[in-house]
Amino acid sequence: MAKYSFEFKMRVVNEYLQKKSGYGLLAQKHNISSKSIIAKWVAVYRKYGLQGLKRSRHRKTYSFQFKQHAVELYLSTEISYQDLALLLDIKSHGMLVNWVQRYRAVGVEGLKPQRKGRRPKVPDINTIQLTSTDEQAERLKQLEEENLKLRIEVAYLKEARRLRLAEEEQKRKQGLSTVSEEPSD
Repeated sequence: MAKYSFEFKMRVVNEYLQKKSGYGLLAQKHNISSKSIIAKWVAVYRKYGLQGLKRSRHRKTYSFQFKQHAVELYLSTEISYQDLALLLDIKSHGMLVNWVQRYRAVGVEGLKPQRKGRRPKVPDINTIQLTSTDEQAERLKQLEEENLKLRIEVAYLKEARRLRLAEEEQKRKQGLSTVSEEPSD
């Protein structure tokens, strides 16, 4: 259930529009947590009329391009979420806030539609269609060639390491022999 009924919102908006009170006084009088809630109701009423204050029963979906355009508009201008939502006919500015947060966190990928529902079951091995034998043979040949190249590379690296270690060992032995040949005092 909505926190505030349509009739209550309409009464508060009418009081404001009749210049009886400002946002702050109306919030206190009607025990509303924030004057910005009333400001939002008034702005929505001015833009959409009575329909703007009614709770929507259907979900409107927005395309990826629309979301991207809205986020870029928000980031490139100094317009508020509420004003931009009204400008672009987005019923709730909270949706725009969500898009901007996802854009900042993930980038453009965060605006793409997310998959809903359960993940599909992993298909049985019997249901997977195998590729043709020609494709399998070609793939096997590619893998064998890659395997051969990797074996050659490993053998080369092993030999290079062996030579380096042998060279270091030879230098170490030469260093020891020159030290022992020096005359002592």
